Amino acid sequence: MVPTGTLSNSESELFSLISHPFGLTEQGFESQFGVNHLGHFALTGLLLDVVLDTPQSRIVTVSSVAHRFGKIEFDNLNAEKGYRANGAYGQSKLANLLFTYELQSKLQDAGSDTIATASHPGWTETNLQQHSGGLRFFNRFFAQAPDMGALPTLRAATDQDVLGGSCYGPSRRFGMVGYPRRVESNARSHDMGVASDLWEISEEMTGVQYSFNRQPEVQV
Repeated sequence: MVPTGTLSNSESELFSLISHPFGLTEQGFESQFGVNHLGHFALTGLLLDVVLDTPQSRIVTVSSVAHRFGKIEFDNLNAEKGYRANGAYGQSKLANLLFTYELQSKLQDAGSDTIATASHPGWTETNLQQHSGGLRFFNRFFAQAPDMGALPTLRAATDQDVLGGSCYGPSRRFGMVGYPRRVESNARSHDMGVASDLWEISEEMTGVQYSFNRQPEVQV
């Protein structure tokens, strides 16, 4: 596996150029956390019965190498204490991995043959960079094309050798470009205490209560 626990100084500086403007979802969530994590969490919960009824199904969540500078700030999930674009993005992508690993644990405990996996596209030229002229400039030197960036997710979704709780990403240049292979996310993404707390607060925030034996309920 390719370790993805550190960023080089140049890569850290480049990721600091992420400049997604502050915004709120219709539900009042900070937009990056709301869209990247809470939306995935709610959709998965609401479709869980269908997924569990499908033999050998799998749930793939797309994270990012930006999870490396993420930290779950439970007292600032909606930017109540301030907003930093790169910090908010990193937090949401770390949340994707914590969700995946906690979901895999719950699926395994339930005896399901459904698995949860994760992927990340490395540095791929997408609309993510639309708010940052700096990132758009560096794309020409560091980014890979969208079809290459899609390959890790495709492998996580279709490769018969994929195991639950695994993550796939590009194989070259610190996991930034190249054909996909299994990679290891950082230690923070495997903190199952944080994962459990995040799961609980995500159920509270979305109103979607997971059940691995019945249709999830939406609290109103």
